[in-house]
Amino acid sequence: MANTKEIQSRMKSIQDTMKITNAMYMISSSKLKKSKKSLEDTEPYFYTLQSTMSRILRHIPDIKSIYFDQRENKSPSERHTGYIVVTADKGMAGAYNHNVLKVAEEHLQQSDNPVLFVLGELGRQYFEHKKFPIEEQFHYTVQNPTLNRARNIAETILEWYSQEKLDEVYIIYTRMVNAVQAEAEVLQLLPLKKADFSSQSIPIGVKMEELALLPTPEAVMNRIVPDYIVGFIYGALVESYSSEQNSRMMAMQAATDSAKDMLKELDILYNRARQAAITQEITVVIAGAKAQKKKKEQGGK
Repeated sequence: MANTKEIQSRMKSIQDTMKITNAMYMISSSKLKKSKKSLEDTEPYFYTLQSTMSRILRHIPDIKSIYFDQRENKSPSERHTGYIVVTADKGMAGAYNHNVLKVAEEHLQQSDNPVLFVLGELGRQYFEHKKFPIEEQFHYTVQNPTLNRARNIAETILEWYSQEKLDEVYIIYTRMVNAVQAEAEVLQLLPLKKADFSSQSIPIGVKMEELALLPTPEAVMNRIVPDYIVGFIYGALVESYSSEQNSRMMAMQAATDSAKDMLKELDILYNRARQAAITQEITVVIAGAKAQKKKKEQGGK
């Protein structure tokens, strides 16, 4: 059994670690609230853009736009598919990074011509270790998702798409299902599908609202879509950031609970060791007293 000094040293070390895990839990909780508030503040604008696109397509379903071009003339071997993979810069967040990297790797292996765009330092390290070529890494984005950074990513992706360097674009990120569950999700950014914006069919004879699309419907649509893509990317960044903080909160809570259990066990060991030390001291004192008594008795004779 370890002595009391060793046990006290271990207990002090665990208590110091528990202070760190508690602090990290509080920090992640604060960041989670802030990120959710940011997303709520911007959602109405992007929902309005989506609604406007639906209205245009309802009136002009055969509208031509590069963003809806499925490029069916290209065979699978000729198509280039872009993947935007959102990971974290830091670990200690449970299975958050593992799950999204696993899904991303599966899709990259299934694609004939993948083009990889990475967000997050852990993602960069992982794909470099796996020898996957990274086309571009967007630094300092996942720890502070902003509209400006989402716009920079969207501009890069849209430029590649307009130049036909990319025929499809997917974003792989982590979506919060609820307060205790998050899952990696793959969503197609480009090309857009008109069916995704279709609303319920309007009965014959019902008058629809009139729209003035100037200078042309195509120009209006081509102006709206880039902002819609920005909103989509921004939403994915904030959702991933929220999932990361939530996963880190749960991991730190589990670490704190584990530390408390270890302290309870060590406290019992400490009490046993102290009791054993006290018992040993009492035994030594009694043995000494008996020796002195015996010595006096022998001297008296």
